[in-house]
Amino acid sequence: MNQRDPLSLSRDAVDDPVVAEANAQAAEAQAAPSAPPAELRAMGRSHIHESARAQVAGAASYIDDLPEIKGTLYAAPILSTVAHGRLNGVDASAALALPGVRGVVLAADVPGDKMLAAFAHDEPVFALDTVQHIGQVIGLVVADTVMQARRAVRAVKLDITPLPAILSVQAALEAQSYVLPPVFVRRGDAAAGLAASQHRLEGSFEVGGQEHFYLEGQIAYAMPLEQKQWWVYSSTQHPGEVQHWVAHALGIDNHAVRVECRRMGGGFGGKETQAGHLAVWAAVAAHKLGRPIKLRLDRDEDFMVTGKRHPFAYRYDVGFDGTGRITGLNLHMAANCGFSADLSGPVADRAVFHSDNAYYLSDVEIASYRCKTNTQSHTAFRGFGGPQGVVVIEAILGDIARALGLDAQDVRLRNLYGRDASEGRNVTHYQMTVEDNILHELMPQLERDANYRERQAAIAAWNATSPVLKRGLAITPVKFGISFTATLFNQAGALVHVYTDGSVQVNHGGTEMGQGLHTKVAQIVADELGVPLHRVLVTASDTSKVPNASATAASSGTDLNGRAAQFAARHVRDNLAAYVCGLDGCGAGAIRFAGGQVISPKQVRAFDDVVKEAYANRIQLWSDGFYRTPKIHYDKATLTGRPFYYFSYGAACTEVVIDTLTGENRVVAVDILHDVGHSINPAIDIGQIEGGFVQGMGWLTTEQLVWNDKGYLATHAPSTYKIPATGDIPAHFRVDLWPEANREDNVGGSKAVGEPPFMLAISVYEALRNAVAAGRGAGEDSLAPVRLTAPATAENVLRALGKISD
Repeated sequence: MNQRDPLSLSRDAVDDPVVAEANAQAAEAQAAPSAPPAELRAMGRSHIHESARAQVAGAASYIDDLPEIKGTLYAAPILSTVAHGRLNGVDASAALALPGVRGVVLAADVPGDKMLAAFAHDEPVFALDTVQHIGQVIGLVVADTVMQARRAVRAVKLDITPLPAILSVQAALEAQSYVLPPVFVRRGDAAAGLAASQHRLEGSFEVGGQEHFYLEGQIAYAMPLEQKQWWVYSSTQHPGEVQHWVAHALGIDNHAVRVECRRMGGGFGGKETQAGHLAVWAAVAAHKLGRPIKLRLDRDEDFMVTGKRHPFAYRYDVGFDGTGRITGLNLHMAANCGFSADLSGPVADRAVFHSDNAYYLSDVEIASYRCKTNTQSHTAFRGFGGPQGVVVIEAILGDIARALGLDAQDVRLRNLYGRDASEGRNVTHYQMTVEDNILHELMPQLERDANYRERQAAIAAWNATSPVLKRGLAITPVKFGISFTATLFNQAGALVHVYTDGSVQVNHGGTEMGQGLHTKVAQIVADELGVPLHRVLVTASDTSKVPNASATAASSGTDLNGRAAQFAARHVRDNLAAYVCGLDGCGAGAIRFAGGQVISPKQVRAFDDVVKEAYANRIQLWSDGFYRTPKIHYDKATLTGRPFYYFSYGAACTEVVIDTLTGENRVVAVDILHDVGHSINPAIDIGQIEGGFVQGMGWLTTEQLVWNDKGYLATHAPSTYKIPATGDIPAHFRVDLWPEANREDNVGGSKAVGEPPFMLAISVYEALRNAVAAGRGAGEDSLAPVRLTAPATAENVLRALGKISD
């Protein structure tokens, strides 16, 4: 294990007691003088996930595991078979005649607004007079059993007159077909910078979308209650939005709808908005039939109905000097948004924000096109447009290095944002000052740890003598902004209840999708109250407890909800401290809570005993907490301001090998150095880094979405769509944590970890492009941009090598 700092952890060391103790001591050194000893604290230690034991035992309940109310019916979706067409009619007579079928639900059955309550108001609950993609939900068949409903769907006859369909970004650009108007961001004078540049390069390439492939598919269970009230179980990252959407479709007030989610079997952004569709569909069916309705998509339906990561197409014109420093950039980004806006606006905005990644762009012009096509409406996905921004600037820098015959690591270091304002290179193209840049130290550290220079020389020697197998190596950094770019979502609430036996219950507005949010929140509350972690229970996300909660997204789940829960716990702690002060005649600041004890200058009492006495003396033992992110502001009209509270940083060094005869490729080694501030839970954070990297690797190597010329998604099942498996994980896969605390006042000195590691996998793409360049041989071609379409399937690698044509 690397010994450079006490928080440096390899993937094999998270349970090592020596490492855990070193980590705790390092965290203690940063704590306030009155903080309890490290061995008594929950934060900074690798506690297991709060549901881990139940999940291993099969005792953790997901929505399809819940006991069903008597009279529950089951729905199956009626899907469009045409990419774009006029919907003339739906003949469900044959379906209604089948055994067990109770009804068909169509747009006419929606009691409230027939358009979903999405911000653009451009997507119908069920298809109205037209269909917009193959797989669009036209209605539901409801039956006594799941299989009866699914069989009946096949008997429904659709009358659709086909209309011309737009199925590619290029076609959308030509037709000026957009879900939202194009956006342009400029800084300096890109044209003048390009004209005056010592060197100039043009290029273009594309990156594909990505299926979320959560283990638990989309599901909702809607139950009508008394007096027009509703209880909806939804596998959602945003219960508050599901509540609003259901109320909107039913034509009732939000307070009449309760949405609950104990856990999801994965989300990755796919359940931020699109879980709301299923909840609305189930609720409309339940309203029509007066019975509880469960709707669960099978894997094929999930592929066909739901949106993906946005595919992007790029063109660039870049100017640079002899050292590789960028002196002018004109960048054209076009996002395939699908048939409706969904979250495409903020996704494309974040791609614009992150098209600099870690690099200062003095004279730049960025055009962002949000293209409307007749495919599924693409949506949030881990990174939320950030990866699509980062990958383009990394590709540009790789091409610059290749053109100049320089090492790409040197070109990247040359273009980094400055360390501070004195260098005059620390303001982004959207006018945010970069105040916390650690990459000048982090990237060279990873370079040394990974033996980058030595390996580059060895790979060059290998490639010179290996005619078929070619290797590539690359280091790429990430600078990822943390906060919702929609400023209003940067708020959170929580409740903390201390019961008379001293046990603690927490409820907050975030949702648990396997990422360990509930575990971290429990650790934060345990430390705030000074009680053992096992005494804290975090309950299901529930709109009847914490209202108006933001989505668990933007990597802000712990930042927002953890801080809100900490504040709620602090209120209770302060009440208890004031009570003890009254007994002992001391100031509140003299009271400490640690190890399940309340410690005053005069006496040490058990926390449980203090709670009992406080209750007997009518002291409030519960409280709410609220937090809103400070410092941020953002003008969405000009895309300028400070949209992010801070940046998370990291870098990855990846080695790959390609077969130039078959196009096959493999990732053989990965070294990561990543910044999570002072980790609240190192094991969970390392797991997120590993998982994010592997998911990003899948996006760039194997996960290919293919629509045919009719708009049919041909890759709609595990048989045709390949996510990374255990055999794809490199034998050498090392993760170390950067030791520095967050420079902003974030909970526990931590930083967000959910999304930033995803972009570390861009090092895989750059390593593959380096291997392709080696495979093209010497001469003029070896200096030209490598146009490798992502994902780097065998076919796309061969195409990049010039072995096959488009």
